[in-house]
Amino acid sequence: MRIGIRNRFGVLRRLLAYSLSGRLLALTCLFMLVSEALVIPVLIGNHHLELVKNRIRSAESAVLPFNEAQWHSLPISLRRTLLDRLDADAVMLDQVDYKEFYFVVDHPPPPGRIISLSAPTLFRNIGEGLNCLLIGNTRTLHVYSPTTIKGAKRIGVILNEAPIRAELIDYAVGIVWMGLIILVLIAVLIFVSIYKTLVAPMRRIIRSMAAFRANPEDAGQILVVSDAAGEIGQAERELSAMQRDLFAYLHQQTRLAALGGAVARIQHDLRNILATAQLTSDRLTASEDPAVKRLAPGLIAAIDRANGLATSTLKYVRSQERVPEPARFALAPLIAEAVQSLTFTGTVVEPSTGADLSVCADRDHLFRAILNLTRNAAAALADRQDGVITISVRRVSRVVEIDIADNGKGIPPKVRESLFQPFAMSSSGGSGLGLAIARELMRGCGGDVVLIATGSEGTSFRISLPAG
Repeated sequence: MRIGIRNRFGVLRRLLAYSLSGRLLALTCLFMLVSEALVIPVLIGNHHLELVKNRIRSAESAVLPFNEAQWHSLPISLRRTLLDRLDADAVMLDQVDYKEFYFVVDHPPPPGRIISLSAPTLFRNIGEGLNCLLIGNTRTLHVYSPTTIKGAKRIGVILNEAPIRAELIDYAVGIVWMGLIILVLIAVLIFVSIYKTLVAPMRRIIRSMAAFRANPEDAGQILVVSDAAGEIGQAERELSAMQRDLFAYLHQQTRLAALGGAVARIQHDLRNILATAQLTSDRLTASEDPAVKRLAPGLIAAIDRANGLATSTLKYVRSQERVPEPARFALAPLIAEAVQSLTFTGTVVEPSTGADLSVCADRDHLFRAILNLTRNAAAALADRQDGVITISVRRVSRVVEIDIADNGKGIPPKVRESLFQPFAMSSSGGSGLGLAIARELMRGCGGDVVLIATGSEGTSFRISLPAG
């Protein structure tokens, strides 16, 4: 039993300390306590002023008959009764030409604190109320105020402060308890409403995210959208849509992986068949038959292309690129190394400026991307004697741009539509993997490969990477 209560208390404590509704509840309580701390002194000051004014009104009512011309004809017992109704020791009526005193007791004590009600202000009332509440107890007050009694300028009352302080304490305790009750009610209402409208739906979304992350291939883990409106409903719809898209993508990738495995096996067997065909074609070149000699070169070229395509397909299917390891390095030596690895009989113009530029990328991946792009450019210039490949480098803000251009005949419009897709149609007769691999490598390094321009004057690609 104790363990169950302790566990529930622990859950409640964590909910209040770490949940959004708990923090909002704590902030609400804090703000309300601050508001009460600011409002309560004002209420105490106003109530103290009202208590003192009540004493002044009682004094005016008691001495009003004494201000009449025939007050001497009043019986002494009636005078004593009127004065005994006062909760005071003495009353002073300040007339135009003289001052008149009415003593309730024979020897009133001298006043210890003087309070004027002639021009009360907010801060003055607060000060008097707190002074009475915190300090006053046995003091004697002399309170004077303007009066409505005919012929008098003001009225003063000498009284004991203890009854006023007792009433003020009762009032302060009452408003403090009332404030605490209101605070608890509002805090509970805020906590319940926030928990129902915000925290509970968010916890449902979080549970769905965790379950889907644990098993993304299970369609049952996809969040079922509720009828919630506003931001919560939008978050549920977006999360559910993202989970469905990811589920479909994973299933598509699974099918593609199975298809890739099947293609790899087919291509492996096809390579064996092509190897046999290549050996047979090599023997055909030794034939003296004119028809065979005429057809053999084309047959051999077709077999070589088929063998190259099969080899490229196997490499692409089996390739598992390692995770990029970004590092800062100088760009010029890398470009020179890529140019040296290129087999090209034309002219390669390396960058004359930007030799001191550095990039932040995986060096091996960038080398392969530049080599792929330069090889594509060389393939586009294979039938030209004046072919030129130009490599230029520049820095734009925090990005380094590497442009690789050729003066070939450009890329046909049909090829541009699927330029960066694997095994797409290539303008140079290749497998179409070079650009796809280059873009994949550069995006893994935080950059990209894009086509800048192509036409009769040539083609230009751009590699963009974060500057080192």
